[in-house]
Amino acid sequence: MTRGLIGKKLGMTQIFDDMGNQIPVTVVQAGPCPVLDVRTPKKNGYSAVALGFDKKEMDKVNKPAQGFFSKAGDSAYRVVREIRVDDSKIEEFSLGQIINVEQFKVGDIITVTGRSKGKGFAGVMKRWGFGGGRKTHGSRFHRAPGAIGMCAWPARTFKGRKMPGHKGTERITVKNLSVVDVFPERNVLLVKGAVPGAKNGILIIRGAN
Repeated sequence: MTRGLIGKKLGMTQIFDDMGNQIPVTVVQAGPCPVLDVRTPKKNGYSAVALGFDKKEMDKVNKPAQGFFSKAGDSAYRVVREIRVDDSKIEEFSLGQIINVEQFKVGDIITVTGRSKGKGFAGVMKRWGFGGGRKTHGSRFHRAPGAIGMCAWPARTFKGRKMPGHKGTERITVKNLSVVDVFPERNVLLVKGAVPGAKNGILIIRGAN
């Protein structure tokens, strides 16, 4: 069975253990996710399952998408993601099979991938942590990036130079998070600590092993 699900971040709260210790947790709606396609080494060159999440009406998608979704059922989905599977386990999956939160249990170590919050346009001090220049004694260099390129040769700015620009909205993966509680009847996971993204952001939850 796959150790992966598509989920949605519902928000953060806190719970208390038997000793009265406060534990910050993220509430995640995880699944249920139907198997929409099975990718095999013979056909595709690798092993994976395409999972769907968040139903939508079939007539809200175009004809090619309708053909894809109709292979596994009569519903379309807003989110489709691939979860890689070991070659030896790919035979365990079939079209229309439902993957739910019951594959996780309390104490499991998981990896969560999401898209971080967007922070808009930011300068180098906020975006990259530059120290900035002097603030007194007549200095006119405070928050600027400073020299960014060369003179006669190669007379250009190298790619990857840390510059002002759009901060956030990046794919972030956080490893070694632990499952604090599981509610199969509501398809909800409680994950210790914070996960990437804003409320209602889409997450990929995978087992660490």
